[in-house]
This record gives sequence, C-alpha cells and structure tokens, in this order.
Amino acid sequence: MESRSLDASRTTHDLLLERISARTAQVGVIGLGYVGLPLAIAIARAGFPVSGFDIDRQKVENLNAGQSYIEAVTSNALAEKVADGRFRATADFAELAACDVIVICVPTPLTKHREPDLSFVGNTVQVIADNLRRGQLIALESTTYPGTTDGVMKPILEKTGLQSGTDFFIGFSPEREDPGNRSFEVAMIPKVVAGDGAEAAALMQAFYQSVVKTIVPVSTTATAEAVKLTENIFRSVNIALVNELKIVFGAMGIDIWEVIEAAKSKPFGYMPFYPGPGLGGHCVPIDPFYLTWKAREYELPTRFIELAAEINTAMPRHVIDVLARALDFRAGKAMSRSRILIIGLAYKKNVPDTRESPSLRLIELIEERGGRTEFHDPHVSEIPVTREHMALKGRRSVELSEAALKSFDAVLIATDHDGIDYKAIADWAPLIIDTRNVFERLGLKCETVVKA
Repeated sequence: MESRSLDASRTTHDLLLERISARTAQVGVIGLGYVGLPLAIAIARAGFPVSGFDIDRQKVENLNAGQSYIEAVTSNALAEKVADGRFRATADFAELAACDVIVICVPTPLTKHREPDLSFVGNTVQVIADNLRRGQLIALESTTYPGTTDGVMKPILEKTGLQSGTDFFIGFSPEREDPGNRSFEVAMIPKVVAGDGAEAAALMQAFYQSVVKTIVPVSTTATAEAVKLTENIFRSVNIALVNELKIVFGAMGIDIWEVIEAAKSKPFGYMPFYPGPGLGGHCVPIDPFYLTWKAREYELPTRFIELAAEINTAMPRHVIDVLARALDFRAGKAMSRSRILIIGLAYKKNVPDTRESPSLRLIELIEERGGRTEFHDPHVSEIPVTREHMALKGRRSVELSEAALKSFDAVLIATDHDGIDYKAIADWAPLIIDTRNVFERLGLKCETVVKA
C-alpha cells in the first residue's frame, strides 16, 4: 500500500509540474486587490491562463470590461490581458475546481483587540476545500504569523479526506507589493517561496520561477511566513525610532529632518527612515502584532516590537497636540472653534490607498476636541467604507482655491502627494502643520509653517 501511495504522489506531482513548465496550468488568484490584481496580471503576462476570483460582483464586471481601479495595473494593461484571453475575473468560486494552481491574496487584518483576524483566510480556504481535487497547488500569499499554512490552511483542506503532499500541495510565498512605487513591478521583485514538503517546494519554485525573475527558496512555510513579518517589523521599529527622536530633538530645538539628511551622507552603517503622522497601509501597522500574538503562545515577550507599536500609534495624538498649541499661540483660537483642512487622505503619497491611514485618525481626534475638518486628496475623492472609521464614510474631497485655503484656520499636511499645489498653500493658508517636511524639501520657507 505504501508503494502505491508514493507512486500516486509522484504521478500527481509530475503531471502538475509538466503543466506548470508548459504554462498550460490554469491559475486562480483569489482576492483582486492591491496584491492580487497585479499578481494576476503578472502571471497572465508570463503566459498562464488566469482566473481572478472576487466576491465583489461590480469589481468583477469592471475588470472584465478592462477597467482597472488601482494604479499598479493600468486599464490598458488589464484590457490587453482580457482581450487575449489570458485573464478573466469571476465571482463563481465553483470554478476553482478547474484551477491547477490557486493563489490566495486576501486581507489579514487585526481585531479590535489587536489580535490576528484570519477569518478571510479561513473562509477562503474552506471555499477551496469545497472545490478541492487531486493535483492542485494552493499557495498562500496573505501576511500572517508563522505556522498558518501548516496549522490553519492544511487541516481545513485535509478534512476533505485528501492529503497534502500526496493528493494536493500547499506552500507560502509572502506578497511584496509597495503601492505607488513604480520602480519595482511584480516580476522584478525577488519572491520568497516555500512548500509543505519537498515536492510542494519544487512546485512552488517552478511556478513562481515562471512568473518572477528571482526566487528565494527557504526551508519551511513557517520560515517564509517569518520573513514577511521580519521585513515589516524592521520598518516599524526604525520608523518608531525616528518618531521618538523627532519629539526628543524637537524639545532641544533640533530639526529631525536636517539630522536625517546629514546622517544619510554616511555611506555605510546607516539607512534613512523618516518620521510622520502615524503608520498606514496593509502591512507595517498590522504585521508586528501577528508576531507578538504568536509569541505569547511560547510565553515570550516582544517588548521591542510592542514599544515601537506604542510609539507609532501615539503619533496622531502628538500631531494634534502640536496643532492645538500652534492654533493657541499663533492664532489665539481653541481647537473647538477651528476649521482644519487635512491634505492627503491616503496613507502614502501618490496612491489612492486609505488602508489604516493616519489621516482618518487625525480627523477623529480633531473632531473629538470640537474642531471641524475637511480634506483634500487628488487620489481619493470620497472616504470609503472602513472597519474602524465608519462614521467618516462618504465625506468628499474639497477643491483647493485661494478662498477655500483662507477660510480654514489651519492646513495639516498628512500625506505629501506630488500633485498638490504647495505654493498656493504657502501663500494663502494662515497656519500650516507639516508632518512630512514637504515645504522645506521644496524650498517653500514661510513663517506660517510648523513642523510636527
């Protein structure tokens, strides 16, 4: 019996490997967001037929019409892959049964108590299990804690009676998307890959090697999961460091931005990170908590990581404190009697992505003190539905004009998009709170600017 099982495993593996090598394997990408859609188009460009799965039927309809909603994939690029038959979107998850390779790119947020919320992953894997057949490779790309692929995904799939490494194969390859960064396309970013066993690892390597220029194999899926957390914890800790230095140096009358510019002239042993109004995006504000939560299982503290999170989480309040003092000292007004314009709703420059944006928290903090807020963002016309800031949904971006800028008591620069008329703000705003050093950087020095 053992010999027949091994032969069946080898045959299943070999057939799937042949399809991947010939690029005839049907690929399914679940979750067509900022990670899934660029990946799906990269896979289609590599020559695979791709089905993109999403629960949003309107999104599916728009994508099949060649209409992209994210800047990383232009509508022309999308329409080209739709036209040549390499990509189609669907909301019919029964079609997963026809896929040879399935890639999961769904959100992994936090609960209100800052604990991992794997409901999207769990629900998605259950849908895959409902359509599972022999000879499929399932790759998880969603950021998560070490042990998720083996401890969460694998048991759900094996409840079908099929066995990982024999009937189907699983692996993990962390996403490495950087919205707004046009220097790196999906195919050019090295991809960390791992599989559950040697044959799954070989399939993961063969598949991703067909799509990206460089792969980085690691020994286990838990190691691959830890790689992603390490990358973003590194950023979180270093951003927290400069945020803390900003406050300390500010009390000493030292400009943190000038310090960083001088420090980065050192050609070794230093890497510049920059302060800001708080962390945003789908990775850095969230990923560290996945490790701190998992570490508690081993009764191990993560003091360094948690301290960094505390510092970064406190930044919006620090910015609002600076704003309140500036209004008091420079305008003789209380926050409760002030109108504030937030510049930039997206969490980073030149993108429409508002996930975990500190701007949303800034609006809430101002209004908790009785102030009134509006925002301007050339990339975000309306505040979308969010899990944490439901009361703000539907508010619309206002236009910049001389009359509008003069009507606000202060303008708060939260996100330094390139498409903003900073000269107009410098000329007409009575008070400017700059969290990004954009006016200094552009040489727009004026007495109304206060750095925060």
